[in-house]
Amino acid sequence: MNWTPHPGQPTPPTSSPAPAAPPPPVQQQGWHAPAPQQSPPPANGGDITGQIRLPPAAPVPLPSPPADTAAPDAAHTAVAVLLIGPAGAGKTSVARHWADTRRVPTAHISLDDVREWVRAGFADPQAGWNDHSEAQYRLARRTCGFAARNFLANGISCILDDAVFPDRPVVGLGGWKRHVGPGLLPIVLLPGLEIVLERNARRSGNRRLSDEEVARIHGRMAGWYGSGLPIIDNSQHDVATTVRVLDDVVARSIASPPTW
Repeated sequence: MNWTPHPGQPTPPTSSPAPAAPPPPVQQQGWHAPAPQQSPPPANGGDITGQIRLPPAAPVPLPSPPADTAAPDAAHTAVAVLLIGPAGAGKTSVARHWADTRRVPTAHISLDDVREWVRAGFADPQAGWNDHSEAQYRLARRTCGFAARNFLANGISCILDDAVFPDRPVVGLGGWKRHVGPGLLPIVLLPGLEIVLERNARRSGNRRLSDEEVARIHGRMAGWYGSGLPIIDNSQHDVATTVRVLDDVVARSIASPPTW
């Protein structure tokens, strides 16, 4: 009799094993935690990845001229300007001052400065123009173009300066147009030969050229006359005056972009 009740007891335990059974699994489930992860990934993988999808890389379009007939205010418009000129024309000084004094965020990018980021193995143009120096020039120009597009994409205007030659399409305006965009505004700074010779004489290091080289470069820059690009003769202007003239030229170029 005492032995029969015990067999009867197993039936109640069958209802109690339901609560009793979970505890052992809970301990095992805690140990087998990796297995439940199979369900979270599909749920979380689609929405809660924490990753940001970036837009595909593409050239940043430059701002278009205003639609109204009023003269555009160059001081408040986001633009990309390429200041061209021979050595000693004052490109870098004028470009830097223009960027400093605008009323909207503006960056200055000098191609010569970017070229000199290369320290060991720098291909100094004074040592001769060859495949090595041309490759570094092209690399610097692409870098400048990328920086300009990046600034413009973030609402920051920029002015670049480079001694672009009218008779050398290989390293001419075409490359700048490719790397920055068709909205780039090229403007030529071309003082007289005496002025560039004087300014060059005040230079030092690898930025100073021989008088013969300065005269040769200046003569080639004369090819910009008749090109349709705006030209500023700053022979009699200081930097501040040249910047005011540049503002006027930029405003006209925005209203009626030069064809190049």
